[in-house]
Amino acid sequence: MESFDVVVLGAGSAGELVAALLAQAGRSVALVEALRVGGECPYVACMPSKSMLRSAQARAEARSLAAVAGASSQPALDDDQPAFLAAVGRRDDVAEHRDDRAAAAEAQKAGITLVRGRGRVLRRGVLDVDGRELGWTDLVLATGSEPVRPPVDGLDRVPTWTSDEALSAPERPASLLVMGGGAVGCELAQVHVRFGVSTTLVEAGPHVAGREEPGIAALLGEALRADGVDLRLGVEVQRAEPTGGGLALVHLSDGTQVEAERVLVAVGRRPTTGDLGLAVLGIEPDGSGAVPVDAHCRVEGQQHVWAAGDVTGKAPYTHTASYQARVLTDNLLGRERAADYRAIPRAVYTDPPVASVGIAAEQARAEGIDAVTAQMDLGQVARSLTEGLGGGRLVLTADRDRGVLIGAAAIGPRADEWLGEATLAIRASVPLVLLAEVVHAFPTFAEAYEPPVRELAEAVRTRLPPAPRSGAAAR
Repeated sequence: MESFDVVVLGAGSAGELVAALLAQAGRSVALVEALRVGGECPYVACMPSKSMLRSAQARAEARSLAAVAGASSQPALDDDQPAFLAAVGRRDDVAEHRDDRAAAAEAQKAGITLVRGRGRVLRRGVLDVDGRELGWTDLVLATGSEPVRPPVDGLDRVPTWTSDEALSAPERPASLLVMGGGAVGCELAQVHVRFGVSTTLVEAGPHVAGREEPGIAALLGEALRADGVDLRLGVEVQRAEPTGGGLALVHLSDGTQVEAERVLVAVGRRPTTGDLGLAVLGIEPDGSGAVPVDAHCRVEGQQHVWAAGDVTGKAPYTHTASYQARVLTDNLLGRERAADYRAIPRAVYTDPPVASVGIAAEQARAEGIDAVTAQMDLGQVARSLTEGLGGGRLVLTADRDRGVLIGAAAIGPRADEWLGEATLAIRASVPLVLLAEVVHAFPTFAEAYEPPVRELAEAVRTRLPPAPRSGAAAR
C-alpha cells in the first residue's frame, strides 16, 4: 500500500489548490480524480459560460453600434446559426476543449501523485481507488457538486440538458425551455435568446435570482424580457412528454403548455457525497448532502478529515472553494486560520450583470440587527450617459449600531467589478464615516457609492432613517 501525508479526494478548484500548496510545502500528496483535473469550472461551467456570454454580448452590442455612433448606419450581421457555431468554437478554445492533460501535467510536475479513478474510504486511514489502496494521515474531501434533476413526471423521456451538457454541446436548438431562474438559468437563457433561440424561462419563485435583493432581481427580470426571454414566474413544471416530432411538451402549473426542442434543467446543484464510504469514518452529510465543517474546514467530529469547496455547502462558488482551500491548507500546516464568510461575493454574469455581497436588510433584521438601507439609481451617474447604457441600481445595507456596511447589491454595467469596494468594506468593517470620505474618479460607475454611503453615515450619526431624494431612495 502506498502511503501519503495527505490524500485529496477530488481535483476541482479546491482539491487541486490544496494539493499544490501542500506539495509546495514539502508534504507527500496524492490527488484522486475520476474525471478532469481542475473540476467543472474550467471545462464545463465558469469559463465556457462566460465565453458564450461575452460572444452574445458582443453580438448585442453590434446591433446598437449606430446608436452610440460607432457607425453611421447599422452594420449587417450574419445569421444566428453560423454566429453561434463561431461562439462555440471560441468557447471550446477557452475551455481547452475539455482536455485536462496540461493541468494534469502541471500537478505532476509540482510533485503531486495523480491517481485517476473513483475514490472510496475503505477503512480509517485508507482510501481505495478502483482496487489501489492509498494510505493517508489526513484526508481532504473536495468532491464538488452535481446537477439536481427534479422528480418531474416524464422529464426523463424528453430531450434535456444539464448546464454541463449545454456548455459542451455544439447544437443550437431552435427553442429552449429553461427550468430554474438562478444564475445558471438566467445566464444560459440570455446566451441562447441573443443567438435567436426561442427561449422560455420557468421559475417557481416570484422573481429570478431568488437570493438577491428583490428590486435588483426585478430589474434583471426586466432585462431578460427586453432581450426576448419569455419569463414565467411563480410557475412550476408539472410534467413533460415527448411529441411526435421529437420535441418536449412541458405542462406548467398555471395550466399552460410550452413546446421546446430542448429542456435545460438548472434548478440547482447538490454536494457530491454519495458512495464515498463516509459512514466508515462516522461522517453523516446533512439534509442537503453537504459535509459539515468547522471554521477551520475540518469535518465536524473528525481530527484528520477536512473538506473544502461545494461539498461543504457553504457559498458554492469557485472563489469560495479557493478561499477554503487556503484556509484548510494553513490549518494542515499548523498555521491556525478560521474562515470568514461575511464577504463572499456573488454574481450573475448577464448583461447587465448582478453582483452582491453580505446580507440584505430583511435577513439582517431577522438576525436582530438594526439595519438601514439606501440606494442609488445608476441612471443618475454621469458614466451612464457617456456610455449610452441603461440604468441600474445599487442598494447598500448598514448596521446602524456598529456603523458599518453589511450588505451591497447592484445591477448595472460592470457591477461585478466595481462591487469589490463593498466587498472590502464589509470584510474589513470599514466605518461608514470613513467610506463617506472616499473619492472616486469622475466619471465612473463607482461614483454611485457616494450619495447612499453619505446618507447611511448620516443615518448612523443621527439614528434617523436616510431621507429619500431624487435618484436615490431609502427604506
